[in-house]
Amino acid sequence: MPRINMMLNSTPSSLVDLCVRTAIDNVRYLGDVGETDLHLLDRILQHCTLDQLMHVEKSTKGRDLSPVTDKLWKKFYEQQFGVKSMNVVVERMKKKKVSFKWKQLYEAKVKDMNEAENKAADRLKQLYKKENARKQSRQVQLCSKVPPSSNKRGFFAGPGYNLSNVKSNIMKKAKIELMKSQEVKNLTALKRNAVQRNYSPSATTKSNGFGNNSASTSKQTTSLNRRF
Repeated sequence: MPRINMMLNSTPSSLVDLCVRTAIDNVRYLGDVGETDLHLLDRILQHCTLDQLMHVEKSTKGRDLSPVTDKLWKKFYEQQFGVKSMNVVVERMKKKKVSFKWKQLYEAKVKDMNEAENKAADRLKQLYKKENARKQSRQVQLCSKVPPSSNKRGFFAGPGYNLSNVKSNIMKKAKIELMKSQEVKNLTALKRNAVQRNYSPSATTKSNGFGNNSASTSKQTTSLNRRF
């Protein structure tokens, strides 16, 4: 009996309610909402995702849906960018005494974030490019150092050794050893003895083999004096 009374007291769903439920079930297919009443749109559009709501707004021409959708865009702004960011926007609008629709604020925020990401990506590309250029430059510098030819290696010189310095040092060493050798010492002694004999006083009085002629001796003395 109580069950029968409940069935009698329950009112059947109206045609409007049935239409709203059908629209909610197929909200992903919504586009231009035309002249649908705002109170009905309020019941329907709150079930839209962000992309679906954006599609409805762009598809509906010649009608402002912000009286219904503005609070929905505020919710999406908070979900995407956080409560703190949303509160900052609210405080700035209060301070500057301006008001913007949350759809506009959402789109502006997305644009700013995309530009920031693009700038960061460009900077990262420049860093990679600079690093690659540095590595290539280093490789070119290493490859540009040509090793010395094996034909230019001397007995005393290794790779990259200055041959002119080696030759000069060898000549100096050979000259010093030659000056210290016994043969050079003997030649030097012979020359010294020869010079001493040439300067000896006996040479001026020595006969020329034809007798002790004083005139001849005088001429020899004069000749020696002229030489030395």
